[in-house]
Amino acid sequence: METKLNYKRTFLIGLAFLSICSFWQMYDNIIPLILQNTYHLGETMTGAVMALDNVLAIFLLPVFGALSDKVHTKLGRRMPFIVAGTILAVIFMMLLPMIDNAEKARWNTGESFSNQVIFLAVLFFTLVSMGLYRSPAVALMPDVTPNHLRSRANAVINLMGAVGGVYALIMIKVLVGKGETPDYLPLFASIAAVMAIAVGILVITIRENKLREEVEKAEAANAGTIEEKAMAEGVEAAGEIEAVGDTGEIKSFDGKKQTGKTEGTKGMPKEVKRSMYFMLASIFLWFTAYNAVTTAFSRYTKVVWKMEGGSFANCLMVATVAAILSYIPIGNISAKIGRKKTIMGGVLLMAACYGGAIFAREYHPIVNVAFALIGVAWAAINVNSYPMIVAMSSGSDVGKFTGTYYTFSMAAQILTPVLSGFLLENVSYNTLFPYALFFSLMAFLTMTQVRHGDVKPQKKESILENFDVDD
Repeated sequence: METKLNYKRTFLIGLAFLSICSFWQMYDNIIPLILQNTYHLGETMTGAVMALDNVLAIFLLPVFGALSDKVHTKLGRRMPFIVAGTILAVIFMMLLPMIDNAEKARWNTGESFSNQVIFLAVLFFTLVSMGLYRSPAVALMPDVTPNHLRSRANAVINLMGAVGGVYALIMIKVLVGKGETPDYLPLFASIAAVMAIAVGILVITIRENKLREEVEKAEAANAGTIEEKAMAEGVEAAGEIEAVGDTGEIKSFDGKKQTGKTEGTKGMPKEVKRSMYFMLASIFLWFTAYNAVTTAFSRYTKVVWKMEGGSFANCLMVATVAAILSYIPIGNISAKIGRKKTIMGGVLLMAACYGGAIFAREYHPIVNVAFALIGVAWAAINVNSYPMIVAMSSGSDVGKFTGTYYTFSMAAQILTPVLSGFLLENVSYNTLFPYALFFSLMAFLTMTQVRHGDVKPQKKESILENFDVDD
């Protein structure tokens, strides 16, 4: 079995995630502008459309993920979905700016027919195409990576996703012209190109079937894996695992070795269950705050700060880069003070930045500082929140509560574009940051009630492991 991660191969596998993240970064920032400025949709309806991808994700991700488990082709199990999804997504997404330009051209001809329904239909098929390969793309890495190396591999995958997001923001800044209705075709073409090239390189360089078979054989031969030792020894109570060390010894919160059978399958202790509920509520609340800002920010900057073209991308780029750079120090801080305090500090920092943004009546360079701090705060939250959920669940329930984690985060991302959009439309654009401040403070209050899962993570073995974020 491999003892060291094949970084070159993992970076190549991460190209699929790079393509996905570049698309979603563009989608979240540009589609609301088209809906509002070209088709004159209100903020509430724009929010509803922007929530559609999360609604579809709830249904599509598990379906196509399960289908890819059962498919066996010469190309592999995941690759057919990745290739087909990318091709379809590129075709449909390139139609969007063309339809947008046709609608804008209609204004000058005086034609009464609007292609709004056509645009929304193509947008729907674009989202379905993206949903077709998101789960298979994520599942490809664990398929071809030995279990004990997946943490480091996941760090690489997240880095590749961040690169895709930054690329999209740079293209937005460079290719989006000024005015209410610029031509978005060059921007969409740049994103479609990187998606096609990334997945093309992935298909050429990665032999999925061969790598998966090698990993399966190696895992089957490795009878003394850490996971099997953990299953053999068990723990005394659900939610009490801190870590499984390199030797396979299971440690509880206090570092003492535990023995006995796991009780997790018989039900979570009442006090742990209470913490779990408050943790899930916190996840819902901070996603409600954060996603409202990211979804509406491109419109907010034009209406309130009077920013032109793609200049708004500067703030988001600063936040993304700051988050990436902060993973390592946040990992060190979490190891010293614990996950809960790190999360609460991140929530307060995020709330403070939202509170300060309320008073910014126009763009100022100091706004970039605030967004850098928001990036740091968001990283502090995401680095530690999912591990807390896992720590409160027993080994047999990890999959169940992972699904619950995503259910609460997605539910927030479905609700908040509509709710915040309603306030933007019917009250004022100035409600955006107070809205985010309110839900951030609510998340802080619910986090104070979380009493379990606050373990101090072990020091990472390599720098890249600090980027291993499960969000």
